[in-house]
Amino acid sequence: MAEALQQFLNESRIKGDVQAFQIQEAWESIMGKTIARYTDTIKIFGDRLVISTSVGPLKNELHFQKESIIRRVNEAMGAVIIKEVIIQ
Repeated sequence: MAEALQQFLNESRIKGDVQAFQIQEAWESIMGKTIARYTDTIKIFGDRLVISTSVGPLKNELHFQKESIIRRVNEAMGAVIIKEVIIQ
């Protein structure tokens, strides 16, 4: 059953939405409480993770941590899902 569900997700258009939901659920454990509190939205477009925040200093900090974010998210998801991070 798990394999069939995984195959369906891999072939469907909702794959990015499901992965974004999984990342949102784990975001606090991946990045910490402070960053999670001030993150507005997390979306996935292909292999790009788009992080939105209205806090200027956090945007600056996230720009410096892009490689770390990619590594942490991929480790938490157990696969290479994200190759680029975009901060908005």
